[in-house]
Amino acid sequence: MLDYRKVNNLTGWVVFLFATVIYILTIEETASFWDPGEFIAVAYKLQVPHPPGAPFFLLIYRMFGFLAFGDVHQVAYWMNFGSALFSGFTILFLFWSITLLGRKLFRLPLGGESKGHTIAIMGAGIIGSLAYTFSDSFWFSAVEAEVYAMSSFFTAIVIWAFLKWDVIKDPREENRWMIFIAYLVGLSIGVHLLNLVTLPALALIYYFKKYENPTLKGGVLALVAGGIALIIINNIIIPGLPSLAGSVEIFFVNSIGLPFGSGIIFFSALFIGALVYAILYSIKNQKILLNTALLSLTFILIGYGSYAMIVIRANADTVINENNPKDVLSFVSYLKREQYGDRPLLHGRYFTADVIDQKEGEPVYVKGPDRYEIVDYNIVNEYDPAHTTILPRIHSTQERHRQIYRAKLGLREGEKPSFSDNIYFMFSHQLGHMYWRYFMWNFSGRESDFSDAPWLGIWDAVDNSYPDYITDNKAHNNYLMLPLILGIIGLIFQAKYDPKSFYITMMLFLMMGVVLVLYLNSPPVEPRERDYIYVGSFYAFAIWIGLSVLALSHWIGKINKNLAVGAVVATLIAFPAPVIMAFQNWDDHDRSDRYFSVDSARNFLASCAPNAILFTGGDNDTFPLWYVQEVEGFRTDVRVIVLSYFDTDWYIDQMQRQVYDSPPIDFTLDRRNYRKGTNDVLYVSERQGLDAVSAREYLKLIKNESDLLKLSSGFRTQLNLVPSRNLIMEIDTDDVLRKGIIPEGMEDLMIDQMNLRVKGNYMTKGSMMLMDMIVTNNWERPIYFNNTSLATIGFDLTNHVVMEGLTYRLLPVQKPQNLEELVDTETSYRNAMERFAFRGMDNPDNYFDDEFRRFTSNHRSALNSITIALLDEEDIERARDIQMLSLEAFPHEAIPYDVASGQSVPLLFEIGEEEHALHIIDEISHRAIEMLNFYSQRERPLDREAMISGEMMKYFVPLLRERGYDERATRLQNELDRIFGRTENLPLRRK
Repeated sequence: MLDYRKVNNLTGWVVFLFATVIYILTIEETASFWDPGEFIAVAYKLQVPHPPGAPFFLLIYRMFGFLAFGDVHQVAYWMNFGSALFSGFTILFLFWSITLLGRKLFRLPLGGESKGHTIAIMGAGIIGSLAYTFSDSFWFSAVEAEVYAMSSFFTAIVIWAFLKWDVIKDPREENRWMIFIAYLVGLSIGVHLLNLVTLPALALIYYFKKYENPTLKGGVLALVAGGIALIIINNIIIPGLPSLAGSVEIFFVNSIGLPFGSGIIFFSALFIGALVYAILYSIKNQKILLNTALLSLTFILIGYGSYAMIVIRANADTVINENNPKDVLSFVSYLKREQYGDRPLLHGRYFTADVIDQKEGEPVYVKGPDRYEIVDYNIVNEYDPAHTTILPRIHSTQERHRQIYRAKLGLREGEKPSFSDNIYFMFSHQLGHMYWRYFMWNFSGRESDFSDAPWLGIWDAVDNSYPDYITDNKAHNNYLMLPLILGIIGLIFQAKYDPKSFYITMMLFLMMGVVLVLYLNSPPVEPRERDYIYVGSFYAFAIWIGLSVLALSHWIGKINKNLAVGAVVATLIAFPAPVIMAFQNWDDHDRSDRYFSVDSARNFLASCAPNAILFTGGDNDTFPLWYVQEVEGFRTDVRVIVLSYFDTDWYIDQMQRQVYDSPPIDFTLDRRNYRKGTNDVLYVSERQGLDAVSAREYLKLIKNESDLLKLSSGFRTQLNLVPSRNLIMEIDTDDVLRKGIIPEGMEDLMIDQMNLRVKGNYMTKGSMMLMDMIVTNNWERPIYFNNTSLATIGFDLTNHVVMEGLTYRLLPVQKPQNLEELVDTETSYRNAMERFAFRGMDNPDNYFDDEFRRFTSNHRSALNSITIALLDEEDIERARDIQMLSLEAFPHEAIPYDVASGQSVPLLFEIGEEEHALHIIDEISHRAIEMLNFYSQRERPLDREAMISGEMMKYFVPLLRERGYDERATRLQNELDRIFGRTENLPLRRK
């Protein structure tokens, strides 16, 4: 007879080892795009990441960084290794959770497991845990240093611990496990809050164990109790205790006149004293339930104590110190993620609602010299009540979001949405597109990794209408719906034979899926696909996939009267599901030999002159740069400035400090001019007869808080205005020439005045400080923008920047109207040919997702710009060098040709590389025709990608005719006429 306990332990560890090896083999070898670059950088030196922080994650991953033994290029690998290890442990605890639920389903007493039961339960654990091992979303997070792998581990161990607690009979042991679980919950707060969503389901476990005859009313009350526990931790303990401490601190300092910190000391002493007293009271009076609850609270707080690291490191003035949460007030703002705003949940506005009134809300305090000062008030908007609703889902007022709402709901401009529109959007988009689609990606199949890709079913496996560009995409995965079918079988079987456990599993599934969707209340578009958020829900479904083996064992065993044989057969029947998932998902989850996330960051920094200032835009423009500077120590003389952070006083303060080899940035304005609540927005109010003002004089007026700039606006009477859209900066041309910063050949383009023209109707604080920096810098330090920041800054500087590779340098020059871009060909050529890195981008076996392809397109486009400038200088040889570099670094076999490749066609013709030009035309046209035919067959609306494909075909026709390829041009024109009807050729353009 098999020893169930030994077999269970051994099998679990074997599954753990297998899963961990899989993840180690496929981890990224450096910092991935998105948040891993930031997390690795801040973990390496224990700095302060974006709110609400992840201090326990940083502490643990810092220790993984030690395994690099001083080799900075291995730090990212070992932190990614940490995610692989935590993901392996997640699979281990999933396995043990499935086996615990399997024993409950069979109603087996301890030691009463037969050989057949043991084989069936082990088979269930293996199939369920391996299905989750190879699931799309979980595997994605398992191979990068992000919080989701460690968060999944805590979710898995807490669920397992509660299931383990459920089978314990000794009340003393029960209480110990309960306290252990509370400690895990507390620690998980320092990683991610996803773990808290499990609490209502865990409350059901408690209820079913403590009450032998459960009722519907009792179950509902248990769920309510779990929800209350969730609210207490998420809304009271996490932000509430620091908020209360902050109120006490303000009272002690401002009202009583005590020194800073006195209120915190008093509150901490009072709270800890009360907690200790309550625990002693519960012991003395034998209040077991109260004692357990208080000890659980204590251990949650001990785990939560990891957040002390955030305040400690903020006060150490680390280089990356987001929000600068040095004191209790800024720490509360940090925890509440106030910089991101909020979304209505139960009641709020439609996107068409007008603001009918604004009122002052709570005061905003900051730490002053000797007291906490009110620097601003939160604005409370009141909306037209006719355009508000319960459960608001179509709430975002961003113009792009409004357009998407109208398109999805079929609303005309000015037409008001109804409640049915609101609910339709919730079901069709938030639950359908942003959850159900992700669910089906994981358990049925995924069409591709292109934006908004749909899921695949069994029928798609025999559908020959899919074009090559989709079937060749490594993320084109079809599992024949086997995992989904098995999960449904397991769901039904558990519901029939173990309804209590079914309700628990169902609550886990819903709380970490549907309920989370409703809570997050996402806008119509996100910066990227968010499937990784819902891995907890997919974890619960993997339990049902495992339990399907028990269902099959049960049915087969009834037929052949031998449960052991039935269990073996059932496991073999289910085994193809995780095998197919593994084979289908391997190529698009294997991130080995990928370096371009880091190489692109190096290329941006390498495009900057010494001691430069570089403005960046979004996450992927910034986080990889932080990584290469903070961890690898590359180009630490370049000061990277995140444009959106430049609107905050704490970030402006940090720019005025020495950072590594980068000196402080000089400003004219004082802190009182840019502190929180001051000059957040400066509205353009053009004075009659005043066409332009001196930027330098305008800064003096702001610095001196001149009444000439004051603008009355409701209850906020201290707003400053911008008296003219044209802010003129005078330039000492002789001084500029002495500094030698004007590229050779551009001397005639120099100007003695630069117009820092405001783009919109207002100037933000960040734009004000950018103007200050430009004026005060006076061409001493090179100032650069990447393409994202150049497009989003508050001033129109496109006529005054010179391209030097991937970056645009601000210089006192005026771009001629006949040029699309000014390019310093000498510097750009040298940077591209000698300093840029493209490791692994020529390997067709590597997987390059959408973000890699986007950055590739940016590089191709930049190389095209250099080529155009070289051709304008009639430097054919070096122009050929640049184009050959582009083709060799990013071959079509590894990175399919894109728009930038199409734009290089006339350049290749011009340098005599007609074969390459024709190859690009053929490949892009073939893909465009496939795409447009496919969209037509499926009656899909033409998205941006499809419309660009059509435009590229139109673009190629005149190019081919000009070069004498009339037959090719006619063929292409005929395809265009067939798809679109009669078309007219677009004018020939180089770019």
